[in-house]
Amino acid sequence: MRNLIVCAFGSFTTIVAMTLLLPFLPLYVEQLGVTEHAAIVQWSGIAYGATFFSAALTAPLWGRLADRYGRKLMLIRASLGMAVAMSLIGMAENVWQLVALRLLAGLLGGYASGSMILVAAQTPRARTGWALGMLSSGIMAGNLVGPLIGGVLPPLVGIRETFLLAGAVIFVTFLATAFLIREEVRPKEARSGKSRGVWAMIPDKRPVVAMLATGLLLMIANMSIEPIITVYVAQLVELSSVTFVAGLVMSAAALGSILSASRLGKLADRIGHWRIINLCLAVAALLLIPQAFVTEGWQLILLRFLMGLALGGLLPCIAAVIRHNVPETMAGGVLGYSVSAQYAGQVIGPLLGGFVGGHIGMQAVFLGTSVLMAAGAIGNHVVERRR
Repeated sequence: MRNLIVCAFGSFTTIVAMTLLLPFLPLYVEQLGVTEHAAIVQWSGIAYGATFFSAALTAPLWGRLADRYGRKLMLIRASLGMAVAMSLIGMAENVWQLVALRLLAGLLGGYASGSMILVAAQTPRARTGWALGMLSSGIMAGNLVGPLIGGVLPPLVGIRETFLLAGAVIFVTFLATAFLIREEVRPKEARSGKSRGVWAMIPDKRPVVAMLATGLLLMIANMSIEPIITVYVAQLVELSSVTFVAGLVMSAAALGSILSASRLGKLADRIGHWRIINLCLAVAALLLIPQAFVTEGWQLILLRFLMGLALGGLLPCIAAVIRHNVPETMAGGVLGYSVSAQYAGQVIGPLLGGFVGGHIGMQAVFLGTSVLMAAGAIGNHVVERRR
């Protein structure tokens, strides 16, 4: 239980640090010498995406190193690396340094994915879904709270000081990780590093491939409306409240997932993780259809909240299914691939949503995402039946 509490706190603080700069990033880019409006927008997008890009590339590597050298050691590395990187971001002197340090933060980070690996490996199988659900709630809470803190702190203490404070909080996570987390002794095969490779040691690869695809779909479903949300909401509410309602729409799904993750994880431990995955995907597919035909802002907020409740069970169940279908010595590496798939969804979702919304129509974004989620539910059902 102590490991779970520390991992949830650490995941929350590091995700907050990765996302808090979203509201004030253009202002910081301007402070660093970029003056043209188009260039400010462009550099802001590059700087924000840089962390997730490098994190996606390195997640499998950190997972495999965790299997070999210890999951706690990787959490110590990630928390200390993030504390240093966030503090250095507050000292950047030009936009190139900002992008490079954001890349460094993604490269050195990975605390949330490392926590998922440690909790999945050390929790008894009968409680894996519940524990991973609690951890997922901490991760999603970080995604929700990060931009809110980023909107409040800079006017009070300054932009650079905000990064320094974030670094200090993550250093507390580093201390808690180093002194409070206890890791079980790993098998000799894992410590020796003498393995045949990740995929070669997986007896049945179909469940793992299905979970990688499901993680990708989850993030596509969450992120596909990002490019169109403000324009879509503008058709539903008065101009003066567009940004406020758009923010509520984006936050509603995250809030729903925070509330449901541990409960659905606990239910999955009882009735089966595959059942919850299929149910979550099917319900999300159904809830996406009326989102294309709403006539009031509150209807969209309510539907996104309900969709968040449904999707909350996916992250813990994805990790649990992977954990139950791969050897202990390979769990970290495969869960690392799962994290990379989710980061890929965070990139593909907005690109796909923007393209479809711009060329076909905004309603098509919701309907197309619904089709993808339904296909995911059918695909998972087929894989489960054929196992």
